[in-house]
Formats: sequence, structure tokens, C-alpha cells
Amino acid sequence: METQMESRFSSDKRQSRAGLVDAADGNIGVCGWIILILSAFMAAITFPISIWFCVKIIQEYERAVVFRLGRIISGKAKGPGLMFVLPCTDTFMKVDLRVISFSIPPQEVLTKDSVTTTVDGVVYYNIESAIKAVANVNNVHVATQQLAQTTLRNILGTQTLSNILSNREEIAHNIQSILDNATHKWGVKVDRVEMRDVRLPVQMQRAMAAEAEAAREARAKVVAAEGEMNASRALKEAALVMAESPSALQLRYLQTLNTIAAENNSTIVFPLPIELMQGLLNRK
Repeated sequence: METQMESRFSSDKRQSRAGLVDAADGNIGVCGWIILILSAFMAAITFPISIWFCVKIIQEYERAVVFRLGRIISGKAKGPGLMFVLPCTDTFMKVDLRVISFSIPPQEVLTKDSVTTTVDGVVYYNIESAIKAVANVNNVHVATQQLAQTTLRNILGTQTLSNILSNREEIAHNIQSILDNATHKWGVKVDRVEMRDVRLPVQMQRAMAAEAEAAREARAKVVAAEGEMNASRALKEAALVMAESPSALQLRYLQTLNTIAAENNSTIVFPLPIELMQGLLNRK
């Protein structure tokens, strides 16, 4: 079992090495050298006209991958500054190393809890290896965009709607890690991934709004019940204190009369001693 795993690992490793471009191999053969010498000779005899075709300018934020007779030369990308190429034998491609951003089109995703939602985002990346970006993939920008769309759908399909709404940063970081690992062999470095908008169906929005309103009403009723319970306890303690001192009850009675007279001046209050009422009740 271990030998099979080791052989599989070694074969995968050889395939991964074969998939990358060997930039250091610049052997063009005898015929290649003959063509190269003829090209240099033609450039020399047509000087100074050929100088306009042989000297190229590479910007600070660019790198040039030069192909000589179909092979990448110098082992690394050239630039910035002036670059000399031979006509007829050398071709080159410029690669922009600046950070590039693109928007992920809205993707309809079926979440883990069977809710259909539409999610879009934005990806920021830059090219670290110009040679890999040119030689290992046909169009690095289109490939990165398509991979970002597929990864977004795959990751969100394993999440519930509540996780998508509450853990957007964590999900975006996972998407960034997956994209960075997948595009490393293309010479791409994914700097940042952001989930820009999560759109829900109208019926789902109404259902969530009704659920939130019901939860707020339930919490309000609980708070009101707790307030009434605390008020009743306070009234009970106040009644016990007043029962111990009859004069305190009389003072409270006079204070109530003062409050009523201040708010409603047209109200006439006839004080009736409580002891008189108790005497009448005792006679009955």
C-alpha cells in the first residue's frame, strides 16, 4: 500500500513538473543557430533602419516574455527599460504586473438549506510570474474569472443562508485561499476576495421581516411582563412598610391629594378617614 502511494505521488510530481515550462532550457539546435546568425546579419546590414524594429521599451509595471524560435529565452522575463530583440526570430509578449480587479457576475446558488439566493463579488489579483502566466495557460485573466465563478458557487452551495449572511468575511477568505492555491501554477497571486451583495427572493425577504417583527414583539412582551413583576414586588414591599406605620399611610394619602390638585384643578376631593370606614365595617 505504501509503495503504491509513493509511486502515485512520484508520478503526480513528475506530471506537475512536466506541466510547467522549463525556462532555463534554451537549446535551439544547429539549425536554430544558423537562422539566428542570419537574422543578426540582416539586422546589421539594414542598420540604422532595423534599430526601430529591434529596440523595444518595457514600462516599469510590465515584463516581457521573449520567445526565440518558439523557446523562452533568458530564464526570466525582461524589463523594465530597453530590450533588444532580433527580427524574424524573436517574438515577445508583455505582461502587466499591476493589481487587476474584476467583478464576479451574479451567481444563483442553492444553499445547503435549499434556499435560492443570488451572490456577486469582486476579486483582486496580480501576476507574480510572467513566464507562467504566458506559457502555462492560454488566457490567464479569463481562466481566473471562470475559476472564481465556479469556486464561489461551490463554496456557497455547502453553506446555509444564515452562515452566508453572518460569516461573509470567513467565506471570502476561504474562496481566496482556494483561488490562490489553484492559480499558483499560472503565476497568479490572489490578493483579496469580497462578497459584494447577497440578494434574496422577495417572498424570503417578507418571511424574514415577519419573523424578525414577531421576535421583537415577543421580546417586548417579555420586557413588559418583567417590568410589571418588578413593580408588583416594589408595591408589595411599600405596602408592608406602610402597614407598620399608619402615619406613613396618611402622608401618602395627602401626597396623592396634592398631586391630583396640581394636575386637575377642577377635581374636588372629599377626604374620608380610613379609621371611620373601619369602624363602620366593624359595626356591620
